Amino acid sequence: MDIDLPDVIAEVGAAFARYEAALVSNDTAVLGELFRKDPRTLRYGAGENLYGYDAIQAFRSARSPIGLGRRTERTVITSYGRDTAVASTLFYRDAAPGKVGRQMQTWIRFPEGWRIVAASVSLIDEPQDPKG
Repeated sequence: MDIDLPDVIAEVGAAFARYEAALVSNDTAVLGELFRKDPRTLRYGAGENLYGYDAIQAFRSARSPIGLGRRTERTVITSYGRDTAVASTLFYRDAAPGKVGRQMQTWIRFPEGWRIVAASVSLIDEPQDPKG
């Protein structure tokens, strides 16, 4: 199996950047497009467990568009073959000093393009060790 094919990393990187822009601007149409429309798609959030595309969309539709700005660091995208990738990033919000968010997404290439099939978001106290 080929790992980290440059063209696949570039494609998923572009999809991830599109997701991030939609997230901070509350573009629910693009966010909905980027999650796989399937009852098996899931998203574990900082305060919710969402099973299925419909639950994820309902959460997005009800979410306040206020305070979504954030900055990301240490984004790592790893591809496994031509059709699977994992994107991981840390994020920081000015409204949550001393906290660091962690986000992981599993992306799969479908005929309609790259889609998230599983995502997890968590928030922890920022580690004191800068390497951690």
